[in-house]
Formats: sequence, C-alpha cells, structure tokens
Amino acid sequence: MSDESTDAASDRSNDEDNRTGSSGRYGTRADGLERHRTDGVRNSLWSWPEAKSPLVVVRNYVVIVLARISPSLRLKNRLLSWIGVTVGAGVSWGLESTPDVFWPERITVGNDAIVGYDATLLCHEFLQDEYRLGDVVIEDRAMIGAGAVVLPGVTVGEEARVAANSLVTEDVAPRTTVAGVPAEVVSRVADEEADVADEGAGEE
Repeated sequence: MSDESTDAASDRSNDEDNRTGSSGRYGTRADGLERHRTDGVRNSLWSWPEAKSPLVVVRNYVVIVLARISPSLRLKNRLLSWIGVTVGAGVSWGLESTPDVFWPERITVGNDAIVGYDATLLCHEFLQDEYRLGDVVIEDRAMIGAGAVVLPGVTVGEEARVAANSLVTEDVAPRTTVAGVPAEVVSRVADEEADVADEGAGEE
C-alpha cells in the first residue's frame, strides 16, 4: 500500500473516531446488527407480525405507555424490567422516554444512568427488504439528553453524555460528550483535564 493510501485510510479512521469517540471495543454499530431478509412485494414493516408476536408487542406497548407517564422512577424501572429491559440500580427515566416496543429485552441501562425526557432507545429498524436488530447498551452513569434517539447496535459508554435532540448512530466512548445529527464528539474528559492542567501550569 502506498504512503498516500495509508494516509487516506488513517484520515478516514480519525474522522470516524472524531465523530463517535470510538476506542477499543467501542466501534461502529454495524458490527452488532443482525440482518433478517423479508419476502413479499411490500417493505419489511409488513412482516412485523412474523418477526414478533403481536400479543407481546401489545403487552410491551401498554407497559411502555404506563412507564412513560409514571412520575415514580421506581415504578418505571419495575415496569420496564418486567418486559425485559435490563435496568441497573438507580436508573432514571425522564417523562415520556421510550424504550423499543418490539424488542425491549435487547436494552441494557447501567447503574445511575439517565435517559432524558422524550429520549428513544431503538433496537430495530425496518427497511425495504430486511429488518435489522441490535442491542442498545447505556453504561453506568451515562446520560442521554432530552429528545435524543439512540439507534440499534449502539453502546453509550460509562459516564458518556449525549446532548439533547442528538441522533446517536455509532458507539460513544466512555466520558465523551457527543451532540448533533448525526452525533459527533464535542469534548472528552481527558481533553478537559489536560486543558485544566495547562491552565494551572500557565498560572505558575
């Protein structure tokens, strides 16, 4: 491979890291997606009753509606655990926050994480000729801002922060803040600590 090709590949990798804060096991969401082809002339959403039991979806929907409007965080956690969401200790769900209605059992929310007002955690996406499934993991003490959408296959790392109204299309590394559509890195704790250290050194 030529030096120019190597540089181009490195630039693409750096661009990806800058968008998502990916490092180590935090990669692209495509790595964790399952793809299921569907038959027929219509798009894959018409096949949802074959993909998931309608009775289960109705049950999930009713429970999620109750959880969305409940003022009690304990009740929210209990209801969502009942339909399969893995809920850590001290998780806070904002009013009208919405886990996936088809596959809530594919969601894990770690200890003391916050899922903000009207945020959505999606574990599925129906396309024309297939539907895709992916786990959503919100790690300990991560924060999902109001109105944000987390797509299937995404992991939001420990103490990471997702700004309000962001669309999270790739993994977010721990202690990283992302914002925008699609979400891109705006700061990292390590960078902030380095800036503070530099300022302290400059004052001496």
